[in-house]
Amino acid sequence: MGHTIIAPVGDNPTALFIGMKAFPTEKVILLTTKEHLKKAKRLSEKLEEFTIKTEIKELQGNILEATFQAFANLCFIYDNEDLIVNVATGNHTTTCAALSAAYANGLKAFDVMGDMTVLLPILKLSYYHELSENKMEILRTLDEKEFEQISKIAQRLQMSISLLSYHINGNHKYKGLKDHRLIETKMEGKSLHVKLSSMGRMLLKGYISDKRSK
Repeated sequence: MGHTIIAPVGDNPTALFIGMKAFPTEKVILLTTKEHLKKAKRLSEKLEEFTIKTEIKELQGNILEATFQAFANLCFIYDNEDLIVNVATGNHTTTCAALSAAYANGLKAFDVMGDMTVLLPILKLSYYHELSENKMEILRTLDEKEFEQISKIAQRLQMSISLLSYHINGNHKYKGLKDHRLIETKMEGKSLHVKLSSMGRMLLKGYISDKRSK
């Protein structure tokens, strides 16, 4: 049984076919912005000539968030072991988004250099295994637009400032929300202020696969 290749559509469509030679392919899922939709359709037609099944998913709005949402849906439908991501086919933005989403979901990914494919290391960012319910509750209460003083957050959560600081900063043994890049922090005077990061927002929306549900 062949792979299902996820490939952003962009500046290097040739890399798609080089990747298919290295990784036996059953299906190709093309992630495209509206700008490259016609190019995606041409690629789909060419792939069908080789009897390769294709699916086009149009990314709308914020590219990073839309890519993470697409990956989350695909990880729900497919076995992660059958998915592999070709990060060489897109432009700078879509390539970075696809690589980040692959890492966040523990998917295999490869780049193409010339006529050679290079398999990238698999980074399994197991957020759900490392985040306690307390940390998840902190994320749910944070604003994604405005920084907020931690004393106010602690009061709202009915949590001590010291415990909240631990969940934010972690220690030598356990990572905090800041280390996971799920929050952004800044100092105002002597007071720490916090807000939800883009990654934190996508985690709460379910755009990062929960391996425990598999």
